[in-house]
Amino acid sequence: MAKVYEFLATGFEEMEAIAPIDILRRGGVEVCLVSVTGNKMVRSSHGVNIEADALLEDIANFDDADMMLLPGGMPGSTNLNEHEGVRKVLLEQFESGRLLGAVCAAPLVFASIGILNGKKATIYPGMEAYLINGAEPTGALVQVDENVTTGAGPVAVLPYAYQLLSYFVPASEVEKVKESMLYNKVLASAK
Repeated sequence: MAKVYEFLATGFEEMEAIAPIDILRRGGVEVCLVSVTGNKMVRSSHGVNIEADALLEDIANFDDADMMLLPGGMPGSTNLNEHEGVRKVLLEQFESGRLLGAVCAAPLVFASIGILNGKKATIYPGMEAYLINGAEPTGALVQVDENVTTGAGPVAVLPYAYQLLSYFVPASEVEKVKESMLYNKVLASAK
């Protein structure tokens, strides 16, 4: 079974953290929530407390990681960016060619450590100035460039999460998850 780690810092955005977990788990992917705060209970940007599965300092290594995710939100994204342990683990993951994902403001973390150098990426509208170090802003809702997937914000979180799931299961399984969540009905009603 594939394994995904999602890092939570104080001030994360709730939808951007929970929707990918939900969709990935529905698809049979193991997801481990990792707190970078030193406490398993992490407070979101809107005052919701979520209990992580583990503390970053308690994980000896991430050799079993297939993907690492960062939810957006403020100040969650800046808190992730300021955490040297997170930055180190993300660079190791990137250098090993493993999958990475960030949504909303969180792509700023990837940009600040050079992961987006020469890569197309998206970020929350108005935050394009944070896509530094050679990143190429696209303005797309979801942007994939090799092993890095970025999403533009809360409205992008479902297509972003389905894209993440598609790395681990066949397209037919992704469609089953979409159907079970009525996603296709939403798309049809928008036409």
